[in-house]
Amino acid sequence: MSIRFYNSLSNKVEEFQPLEPGIVRMYSCGPTVYDFAHIGNFRSFLFADLIRRFLEVMGNDVIHVMNITDVGHMTDDHLADGGGEDKMEAAAKRLKEDKKSGKVPEGAIENPDDPYQVAQYFTDAFLEDSRKLGLKIAFEYPERIPHATQNIAEMQNMIAKLIERGHAYVGPDHAVYYSVESFPEYGRLSGNTLDQLREGSGGRVNEENQSSKRHPADFLLWKPDQSHIMKWDSPWGMGYPGWHIECSVMARKILGRDVIDIHTGGEDLIFPHHECEIAQSCGASGEAHFARFWMHARFLMVEGEKMSKSKGNFYTVRDVLGGKVTGRAVHPAVLRYELIRSHYGSNMNFTVKGLKDSAGAVRKLNEFRKSLEERSGGAVETIDNSHPVLTEFLGALSDNLNIAGALGVLFPWMSGNHPNAAESLGVLNRINRILDVAPMEHHQEAADESTDEFDPVALCKGIDEARSQKDWARADDLRNQLQSAGYEVRNSPEGTVATKQLV
Repeated sequence: MSIRFYNSLSNKVEEFQPLEPGIVRMYSCGPTVYDFAHIGNFRSFLFADLIRRFLEVMGNDVIHVMNITDVGHMTDDHLADGGGEDKMEAAAKRLKEDKKSGKVPEGAIENPDDPYQVAQYFTDAFLEDSRKLGLKIAFEYPERIPHATQNIAEMQNMIAKLIERGHAYVGPDHAVYYSVESFPEYGRLSGNTLDQLREGSGGRVNEENQSSKRHPADFLLWKPDQSHIMKWDSPWGMGYPGWHIECSVMARKILGRDVIDIHTGGEDLIFPHHECEIAQSCGASGEAHFARFWMHARFLMVEGEKMSKSKGNFYTVRDVLGGKVTGRAVHPAVLRYELIRSHYGSNMNFTVKGLKDSAGAVRKLNEFRKSLEERSGGAVETIDNSHPVLTEFLGALSDNLNIAGALGVLFPWMSGNHPNAAESLGVLNRINRILDVAPMEHHQEAADESTDEFDPVALCKGIDEARSQKDWARADDLRNQLQSAGYEVRNSPEGTVATKQLV
């Protein structure tokens, strides 16, 4: 079964085969840990997780790396040089105020003036959210999730190599710039030309220092700055690295190759970040490519509008799981399903209705699993990809990760007859290695469930006992307790049953 993905570099769907048969080396741009990651970030992260899980089920060993950016990412990041304030510096200021106002839990961070503590605080939050949503890479920290600040020496080595190869130079202001004119392919990924970029000098280079650059689009690799919140000694003065050089270095270091198979991220990273990564990596290695496939998830909107704090529709994962969107807690498996069920190549519209639809789908999957487990007595057959249902399901995903087509195979199959429950359970297990929503139990531990002695089974028995004694007031009170805790209460031949609502 051939696999075909859309390649942003060529702007077409191409057959995918790893450079080394059976081993896929993949790099994903991770979070800048200056705040809690929002659902748009996680759409991109889960898109990478979906690729990984699919390729693994197809028989590949996927070596996946995702970075933590904790220095050098500026607030005005639409410019190649960046501009404004370092996001970590902005985070330190904000966190200091949040701690004073009590928004930060007691003991969560001792010194918000310390950017390393700030970075670790938000790194821990990112990992917690990621594990709730089932990102496999979150369980591989720190081996596969490196921090930029832990790789400064390697960045300086790559910068020195770029200078040696004529791709970078030290300006009169002692900053190190990448020379875009030295790399003829610059602009290929984004479609920009050097003429179009001539005005894009970047916010960290003022008009007085603009003459330091040979071309207005040249971008910073190292910025000398004694006043910066995080700084290191270097051959070019005390300062800090540019944002783009970080990913080039960490991908090369951990994946161990000059050319990797797949690089993922959100489409907002195509320019300048990924364009600059290509220039740096190819300039340092001399290879024609850095990543053979560039894959980008498109934007996420909320109820048809761009997500924005000013509009009040800006949601972190914590907001959604905690009930800020729907008025009640959302199970992590539901949010995971909602964020992966739309094709990555289209804008996604995040809605309350969509969450409820996803809750219904996740419930169906889990009820189907439970019925198969009961009928099979716990027996499960080992199934390979030649099973007809898996052939169709994986065939859809092989067509540029067509998740809608894959789900269009799954649910009609679930509705059919299943005379061999153990076989069907084996099929579902293999599908769930990709979807990771049924069973939900492994999400449950991190799902912010109540940890008190609330016992829904005991309350259901209490309702039945109260009814048998015609104590209708007590029965109603117990039912209200269950419903207030987010349970759907219904009657069954076996008695009262309470099911935790997913949304």
